[in-house]
Amino acid sequence: MRKILHVDIDAFFCSVEEILDPSLMGKAFATGGTSDGRGVVTSCSYAARLLGIRSALPMKKALCLCPDLIIVRGHYEYYSQYSKRVMNILRNITPLVEPISIDEAFLDVSDLLQEPKNIAIDIQTKIQKETGLPCSIGAASNKLVAKIATNIGKSDHRKPTAPMAIKVILVGHEVSFLKTLPTREMWGIGPKSEKILHDVGVETIGDIQCMPIEKLKKIMGSFAFILKKRALGIDDRPVEYDESVKSISNERTFFDHLIIKSEICSVIKNLSEKVGQRLRGRKLSGRTIRLKVRWPNFHTITRQLTLNQPTNHDSVIYSSAKGLFEKVWVEGNGVRLIGVGVSKLESDFHQLSLLDKNFEKEKMLLEAMDDLQERFGKRVIYKGSGRKNN
Repeated sequence: MRKILHVDIDAFFCSVEEILDPSLMGKAFATGGTSDGRGVVTSCSYAARLLGIRSALPMKKALCLCPDLIIVRGHYEYYSQYSKRVMNILRNITPLVEPISIDEAFLDVSDLLQEPKNIAIDIQTKIQKETGLPCSIGAASNKLVAKIATNIGKSDHRKPTAPMAIKVILVGHEVSFLKTLPTREMWGIGPKSEKILHDVGVETIGDIQCMPIEKLKKIMGSFAFILKKRALGIDDRPVEYDESVKSISNERTFFDHLIIKSEICSVIKNLSEKVGQRLRGRKLSGRTIRLKVRWPNFHTITRQLTLNQPTNHDSVIYSSAKGLFEKVWVEGNGVRLIGVGVSKLESDFHQLSLLDKNFEKEKMLLEAMDDLQERFGKRVIYKGSGRKNN
Protein backbone atom coordinates (compact mmCIF):
# COMPACT_ATOMS: atom_id res chain seq x y z
CA MET A 1 0.00 0.00 0.00
CA ARG A 2 1.40 3.39 -0.99
CA LYS A 3 1.62 6.21 1.53
CA ILE A 4 2.14 9.58 -0.15
CA LEU A 5 2.47 12.90 1.65
CA HIS A 6 2.17 16.40 0.23
CA VAL A 7 4.00 18.98 2.36
CA ASP A 8 3.21 22.68 1.83
CA ILE A 9 4.85 25.50 3.82
CA ASP A 10 2.07 27.82 5.01
CA ALA A 11 2.31 31.30 3.39
CA PHE A 12 5.98 30.58 2.75
CA PHE A 13 7.31 34.05 1.87
CA CYS A 14 5.40 35.70 4.71
CA SER A 15 6.37 32.98 7.18
CA VAL A 16 10.05 33.62 6.38
CA GLU A 17 9.49 37.37 6.76
CA GLU A 18 7.96 36.79 10.21
CA ILE A 19 11.12 34.90 11.21
CA LEU A 20 13.29 37.77 9.93
CA ASP A 21 11.07 40.37 11.64
CA PRO A 22 9.00 38.92 14.52
CA SER A 23 7.09 42.23 14.88
CA LEU A 24 5.12 41.20 11.76
CA MET A 25 3.63 38.20 13.55
CA GLY A 26 -0.17 38.30 13.47
CA LYS A 27 -0.29 41.50 11.40
CA ALA A 28 -1.82 42.07 7.97
CA PHE A 29 1.11 42.35 5.58
CA ALA A 30 2.09 41.33 2.06
CA THR A 31 5.19 40.91 -0.06
CA GLY A 32 5.44 42.22 -3.60
CA GLY A 33 4.46 45.54 -5.12
CA THR A 34 5.04 48.92 -3.49
CA SER A 35 3.29 51.08 -0.89
CA ASP A 36 2.06 53.44 -3.64
CA GLY A 37 0.00 50.62 -5.18
CA ARG A 38 2.24 49.40 -7.98
CA GLY A 39 2.72 45.70 -8.71
CA VAL A 40 0.86 42.72 -7.31
CA VAL A 41 0.75 40.72 -4.09
CA THR A 42 3.18 37.78 -4.26
CA SER A 43 2.31 36.48 -0.79
CA CYS A 44 0.20 37.67 2.12
CA SER A 45 -0.12 36.81 5.79
CA TYR A 46 -3.14 34.96 7.12
CA ALA A 47 -4.26 38.12 8.92
CA ALA A 48 -4.32 39.84 5.50
CA ARG A 49 -6.24 36.92 3.96
CA LEU A 50 -9.03 37.44 6.47
CA LEU A 51 -9.49 40.87 4.87
CA GLY A 52 -9.88 39.42 1.36
CA ILE A 53 -6.29 39.86 0.20
CA ARG A 54 -4.72 37.05 -1.81
CA SER A 55 -1.73 36.31 -4.00
CA ALA A 56 -1.73 37.90 -7.50
CA LEU A 57 -4.15 40.61 -6.36
CA PRO A 58 -3.13 44.06 -7.67
CA MET A 59 -1.49 45.93 -4.81
CA LYS A 60 -3.68 48.93 -5.46
CA LYS A 61 -6.80 46.85 -4.80
CA ALA A 62 -5.17 45.23 -1.75
CA LEU A 63 -4.57 48.69 -0.26
CA CYS A 64 -8.20 49.61 -0.90
CA LEU A 65 -9.29 46.52 1.06
CA CYS A 66 -6.79 47.28 3.83
CA PRO A 67 -5.33 50.82 3.83
CA ASP A 68 -3.09 49.87 6.77
CA LEU A 69 -1.62 46.86 4.96
CA ILE A 70 2.10 46.57 5.63
CA ILE A 71 4.13 46.13 2.43
CA VAL A 72 7.34 44.15 2.87
CA ARG A 73 10.06 44.00 0.25
CA GLY A 74 10.75 40.31 -0.34
CA HIS A 75 14.04 38.74 0.76
CA TYR A 76 14.33 36.14 -1.99
CA GLU A 77 17.81 34.99 -1.03
CA TYR A 78 16.42 33.91 2.36
CA TYR A 79 13.47 32.14 0.74
CA SER A 80 15.89 29.98 -1.22
CA GLN A 81 17.93 29.21 1.89
CA TYR A 82 14.89 28.21 3.93
CA SER A 83 13.55 26.09 1.08
CA LYS A 84 16.81 24.13 0.94
CA ARG A 85 16.70 23.58 4.70
CA VAL A 86 13.14 22.23 4.51
CA MET A 87 13.98 19.90 1.61
CA ASN A 88 17.01 18.57 3.50
CA ILE A 89 14.78 17.80 6.50
CA LEU A 90 12.39 15.89 4.24
CA ARG A 91 15.24 13.92 2.62
CA ASN A 92 16.44 12.89 6.07
CA ILE A 93 13.03 11.25 6.56
CA THR A 94 13.02 9.52 3.16
CA PRO A 95 15.12 9.87 0.00
CA LEU A 96 11.90 9.66 -2.02
CA VAL A 97 11.23 13.41 -2.13
CA GLU A 98 9.90 15.28 -5.18
CA PRO A 99 10.02 19.09 -4.81
CA ILE A 100 7.32 20.66 -6.98
CA SER A 101 7.98 24.29 -6.06
CA ILE A 102 10.08 26.32 -3.66
CA ASP A 103 7.65 25.62 -0.80
CA GLU A 104 6.06 22.23 -1.43
CA ALA A 105 7.01 18.63 -2.12
CA PHE A 106 5.70 15.08 -2.35
CA LEU A 107 7.14 12.27 -0.22
CA ASP A 108 6.73 8.52 -0.65
CA VAL A 109 6.79 7.12 2.90
CA SER A 110 5.41 3.68 2.02
CA ASP A 111 8.44 1.98 3.59
CA LEU A 112 7.97 3.68 6.97
CA LEU A 113 6.10 1.65 9.59
CA GLN A 114 4.25 4.55 11.24
CA GLU A 115 0.76 5.63 10.28
CA PRO A 116 0.61 8.59 7.82
CA LYS A 117 -0.80 10.95 10.46
CA ASN A 118 2.06 10.20 12.87
CA ILE A 119 4.63 10.73 10.11
CA ALA A 120 2.95 14.03 9.22
CA ILE A 121 3.02 15.20 12.85
CA ASP A 122 6.71 14.28 13.04
CA ILE A 123 7.48 16.25 9.87
CA GLN A 124 5.54 19.30 11.08
CA THR A 125 7.38 19.23 14.40
CA LYS A 126 10.82 18.86 12.82
CA ILE A 127 10.31 21.63 10.27
CA GLN A 128 8.98 24.09 12.85
CA LYS A 129 11.65 23.22 15.42
CA GLU A 130 14.58 23.38 12.98
CA THR A 131 13.48 26.28 10.77
CA GLY A 132 10.63 28.04 12.57
CA LEU A 133 8.35 27.52 9.57
CA PRO A 134 4.77 26.20 9.77
CA CYS A 135 3.51 23.67 7.23
CA SER A 136 0.35 21.81 6.27
CA ILE A 137 0.32 18.21 5.08
CA GLY A 138 -2.05 16.01 3.08
CA ALA A 139 -1.72 12.22 3.13
CA ALA A 140 -3.27 9.68 0.77
CA SER A 141 -2.50 6.68 -1.42
CA ASN A 142 -1.39 8.90 -4.33
CA LYS A 143 -0.10 12.35 -5.26
CA LEU A 144 -3.36 13.68 -6.67
CA VAL A 145 -5.46 13.04 -3.57
CA ALA A 146 -2.66 14.04 -1.17
CA LYS A 147 -2.34 17.45 -2.87
CA ILE A 148 -6.08 18.05 -2.76
CA ALA A 149 -6.15 16.91 0.88
CA THR A 150 -3.65 19.64 1.77
CA ASN A 151 -5.74 22.27 0.01
CA ILE A 152 -8.94 21.18 1.74
CA GLY A 153 -7.19 20.92 5.10
CA LYS A 154 -6.13 24.56 4.79
CA SER A 155 -9.37 25.88 3.26
CA ASP A 156 -11.40 25.92 6.47
CA HIS A 157 -8.80 27.98 8.33
CA ARG A 158 -10.19 31.33 9.51
CA LYS A 159 -7.54 32.63 11.88
CA PRO A 160 -4.67 35.13 11.56
CA THR A 161 -2.18 32.35 12.32
CA ALA A 162 -0.85 29.62 10.02
CA PRO A 163 -3.24 26.64 9.70
CA MET A 164 -0.67 23.85 10.18
CA ALA A 165 -3.35 21.47 8.92
CA ILE A 166 -3.03 17.70 8.59
CA LYS A 167 -5.60 15.82 6.55
CA VAL A 168 -5.37 12.08 5.93
CA ILE A 169 -7.48 10.29 3.31
CA LEU A 170 -7.59 6.58 4.04
CA VAL A 171 -7.22 3.98 1.30
CA GLY A 172 -10.64 3.24 -0.20
CA HIS A 173 -12.06 6.64 0.80
CA GLU A 174 -10.73 8.59 -2.20
CA VAL A 175 -14.05 8.64 -4.09
CA SER A 176 -16.12 9.71 -1.08
CA PHE A 177 -13.58 12.42 -0.17
CA LEU A 178 -13.64 13.92 -3.67
CA LYS A 179 -17.37 13.51 -4.25
CA THR A 180 -18.63 16.73 -2.68
CA LEU A 181 -15.74 18.99 -3.68
CA PRO A 182 -16.24 21.69 -6.34
CA THR A 183 -14.74 20.93 -9.73
CA ARG A 184 -12.13 23.68 -9.35
CA GLU A 185 -10.34 21.55 -6.72
CA MET A 186 -9.39 19.01 -9.39
CA TRP A 187 -5.99 19.25 -11.04
CA GLY A 188 -6.35 20.31 -14.67
CA ILE A 189 -9.57 22.26 -14.22
CA GLY A 190 -8.97 25.99 -14.54
CA PRO A 191 -11.50 28.82 -14.85
CA LYS A 192 -12.31 28.02 -18.50
CA SER A 193 -12.85 24.30 -17.91
CA GLU A 194 -14.82 25.06 -14.77
CA LYS A 195 -17.20 27.31 -16.73
CA ILE A 196 -17.65 24.70 -19.47
CA LEU A 197 -18.60 22.11 -16.86
CA HIS A 198 -20.85 24.50 -14.94
CA ASP A 199 -22.71 25.38 -18.15
CA VAL A 200 -23.81 21.73 -18.44
CA GLY A 201 -24.68 21.37 -14.76
CA VAL A 202 -21.46 19.77 -13.54
CA GLU A 203 -20.72 21.49 -10.23
CA THR A 204 -18.86 18.89 -8.17
CA ILE A 205 -16.25 16.21 -8.70
CA GLY A 206 -19.01 13.76 -7.77
CA ASP A 207 -20.93 14.88 -10.87
CA ILE A 208 -17.91 13.86 -12.96
CA GLN A 209 -17.70 10.54 -11.15
CA CYS A 210 -21.30 9.73 -12.12
CA MET A 211 -21.22 11.01 -15.70
CA PRO A 212 -20.88 8.38 -18.48
CA ILE A 213 -17.53 8.69 -20.20
CA GLU A 214 -19.09 9.20 -23.65
CA LYS A 215 -21.10 12.18 -22.40
CA LEU A 216 -18.05 13.62 -20.65
CA LYS A 217 -16.03 13.15 -23.85
CA LYS A 218 -18.52 15.28 -25.79
CA ILE A 219 -17.97 18.08 -23.27
CA MET A 220 -14.22 17.84 -22.59
CA GLY A 221 -12.87 15.96 -25.61
CA SER A 222 -9.94 13.59 -25.11
CA PHE A 223 -9.24 15.13 -21.70
CA ALA A 224 -12.38 13.35 -20.48
CA PHE A 225 -10.52 10.08 -19.91
CA ILE A 226 -7.89 11.72 -17.69
CA LEU A 227 -10.53 13.76 -15.90
CA LYS A 228 -12.67 10.71 -15.18
CA LYS A 229 -9.70 8.86 -13.76
CA ARG A 230 -8.74 11.79 -11.54
CA ALA A 231 -12.32 12.25 -10.34
CA LEU A 232 -12.25 8.65 -9.11
CA GLY A 233 -9.04 9.38 -7.19
CA ILE A 234 -6.83 7.21 -9.41
CA ASP A 235 -3.23 8.37 -9.84
CA ASP A 236 -0.38 5.91 -10.44
CA ARG A 237 2.39 8.46 -10.89
CA PRO A 238 5.48 7.75 -8.79
CA VAL A 239 7.20 10.30 -6.59
CA GLU A 240 10.05 11.38 -8.87
CA TYR A 241 13.00 11.79 -6.57
CA ASP A 242 16.52 12.89 -7.50
CA GLU A 243 17.63 9.62 -9.09
CA SER A 244 14.92 9.93 -11.71
CA VAL A 245 15.43 13.64 -12.36
CA LYS A 246 14.30 14.62 -15.87
CA SER A 247 15.68 18.14 -16.02
CA ILE A 248 17.80 20.63 -14.12
CA SER A 249 16.90 24.30 -14.01
CA ASN A 250 17.27 27.55 -12.11
CA GLU A 251 15.12 30.66 -12.21
CA ARG A 252 14.93 34.13 -10.68
CA THR A 253 11.96 36.36 -9.93
CA PHE A 254 12.52 40.12 -9.80
CA PHE A 255 10.88 42.55 -7.41
CA ASP A 256 11.56 45.37 -9.87
CA HIS A 257 11.09 44.27 -13.47
CA LEU A 258 14.30 44.19 -15.50
CA ILE A 259 14.09 46.29 -18.66
CA ILE A 260 17.76 46.62 -19.70
CA LYS A 261 18.80 43.85 -22.06
CA SER A 262 22.41 43.65 -20.82
CA GLU A 263 21.20 43.14 -17.23
CA ILE A 264 18.80 40.41 -18.34
CA CYS A 265 21.56 38.65 -20.29
CA SER A 266 23.79 38.88 -17.21
CA VAL A 267 21.12 37.04 -15.22
CA ILE A 268 20.79 34.43 -17.97
CA LYS A 269 24.56 33.92 -17.82
CA ASN A 270 24.49 33.49 -14.04
CA LEU A 271 21.61 31.01 -14.24
CA SER A 272 23.38 29.08 -17.03
CA GLU A 273 26.48 28.75 -14.85
CA LYS A 274 24.41 27.45 -11.93
CA VAL A 275 22.66 24.89 -14.15
CA GLY A 276 26.00 23.82 -15.66
CA GLN A 277 27.53 23.36 -12.22
CA ARG A 278 24.56 21.27 -11.04
CA LEU A 279 24.80 19.09 -14.15
CA ARG A 280 28.50 18.50 -13.65
CA GLY A 281 27.93 17.73 -9.98
CA ARG A 282 25.57 14.94 -11.01
CA LYS A 283 27.81 13.76 -13.87
CA LEU A 284 25.06 14.60 -16.35
CA SER A 285 24.77 16.36 -19.69
CA GLY A 286 21.66 17.39 -21.61
CA ARG A 287 20.60 17.97 -25.18
CA THR A 288 17.67 20.37 -24.78
CA ILE A 289 18.17 23.95 -23.53
CA ARG A 290 15.04 25.65 -22.24
CA LEU A 291 14.34 29.33 -21.52
CA LYS A 292 11.43 30.52 -19.39
CA VAL A 293 10.30 34.16 -19.39
CA ARG A 294 7.50 35.78 -17.41
CA TRP A 295 6.38 39.26 -18.43
CA PRO A 296 4.98 41.90 -16.01
CA ASN A 297 1.38 40.85 -16.85
CA PHE A 298 2.26 37.33 -15.59
CA HIS A 299 2.08 35.86 -19.10
CA THR A 300 4.75 33.15 -19.19
CA ILE A 301 6.42 31.68 -22.25
CA THR A 302 8.95 28.89 -22.71
CA ARG A 303 11.27 28.36 -25.66
CA GLN A 304 13.71 25.51 -26.24
CA LEU A 305 16.19 24.09 -28.70
CA THR A 306 17.83 20.68 -28.98
CA LEU A 307 21.57 20.36 -29.58
CA ASN A 308 23.30 17.75 -31.70
CA GLN A 309 25.53 16.79 -28.76
CA PRO A 310 24.72 16.78 -25.02
CA THR A 311 26.44 19.43 -22.92
CA ASN A 312 27.01 20.64 -19.39
CA HIS A 313 29.24 23.55 -20.42
CA ASP A 314 28.28 26.99 -19.14
CA SER A 315 29.16 28.72 -22.41
CA VAL A 316 26.99 26.41 -24.54
CA ILE A 317 24.02 26.65 -22.17
CA TYR A 318 24.36 30.44 -21.99
CA SER A 319 24.75 31.03 -25.74
CA SER A 320 21.73 28.81 -26.43
CA ALA A 321 19.54 30.44 -23.77
CA LYS A 322 20.63 33.93 -24.82
CA GLY A 323 19.78 33.13 -28.45
CA LEU A 324 16.31 31.97 -27.40
CA PHE A 325 15.83 35.16 -25.39
CA GLU A 326 16.85 37.42 -28.25
CA LYS A 327 14.10 35.88 -30.38
CA VAL A 328 11.36 36.91 -27.93
CA TRP A 329 12.82 40.13 -26.51
CA VAL A 330 11.06 43.41 -27.27
CA GLU A 331 12.94 46.59 -26.40
CA GLY A 332 11.51 48.23 -23.28
CA ASN A 333 9.43 45.23 -22.27
CA GLY A 334 9.97 44.39 -18.60
CA VAL A 335 10.86 40.90 -17.40
CA ARG A 336 9.43 39.55 -14.16
CA LEU A 337 11.07 36.10 -14.16
CA ILE A 338 13.83 34.36 -16.06
CA GLY A 339 14.57 30.65 -15.96
CA VAL A 340 17.16 28.45 -17.68
CA GLY A 341 16.91 24.67 -17.80
CA VAL A 342 18.45 21.62 -19.45
CA SER A 343 16.59 18.39 -20.19
CA LYS A 344 16.97 15.15 -22.18
CA LEU A 345 19.68 14.22 -19.71
CA GLU A 346 22.23 11.45 -19.99
CA SER A 347 25.43 10.39 -18.24
CA ASP A 348 28.38 12.65 -18.95
CA PHE A 349 30.55 9.94 -20.49
CA HIS A 350 29.97 10.60 -24.19
CA GLN A 351 32.98 10.16 -26.54
CA LEU A 352 34.56 13.43 -27.58
CA SER A 353 35.72 13.86 -31.16
CA LEU A 354 38.98 15.52 -32.23
CA LEU A 355 37.01 18.71 -32.84
CA ASP A 356 36.12 18.86 -29.15
CA LYS A 357 39.59 19.66 -27.76
CA ASN A 358 38.59 23.17 -26.71
CA PHE A 359 35.50 21.85 -24.99
CA GLU A 360 37.59 19.24 -23.19
CA LYS A 361 39.86 22.01 -21.89
CA GLU A 362 36.85 24.03 -20.77
CA LYS A 363 35.41 20.95 -19.09
CA MET A 364 38.62 20.46 -17.08
CA LEU A 365 38.64 24.16 -16.13
CA LEU A 366 34.98 24.11 -15.07
CA GLU A 367 35.43 20.98 -12.99
CA ALA A 368 38.46 22.52 -11.26
CA MET A 369 36.44 25.67 -10.51
CA ASP A 370 33.53 23.58 -9.22
CA ASP A 371 35.89 21.78 -6.86
CA LEU A 372 37.41 25.01 -5.49
CA GLN A 373 34.01 26.65 -5.03
CA GLU A 374 32.66 23.56 -3.29
CA ARG A 375 35.59 23.52 -0.86
CA PHE A 376 36.15 27.24 -0.26
CA GLY A 377 32.90 28.98 -1.26
CA LYS A 378 31.38 30.49 -4.38
CA ARG A 379 33.46 33.68 -4.25
CA VAL A 380 36.87 32.03 -4.17
CA ILE A 381 37.31 31.99 -7.97
CA TYR A 382 35.61 33.39 -11.09
CA LYS A 383 35.97 33.05 -14.81
CA GLY A 384 37.42 36.30 -16.19
CA SER A 385 34.14 37.53 -17.70
CA GLY A 386 32.12 36.53 -14.66
CA ARG A 387 33.75 38.67 -11.99
CA LYS A 388 31.95 41.83 -10.94
CA ASN A 389 33.87 45.05 -10.53
CA ASN A 390 33.91 46.38 -6.98
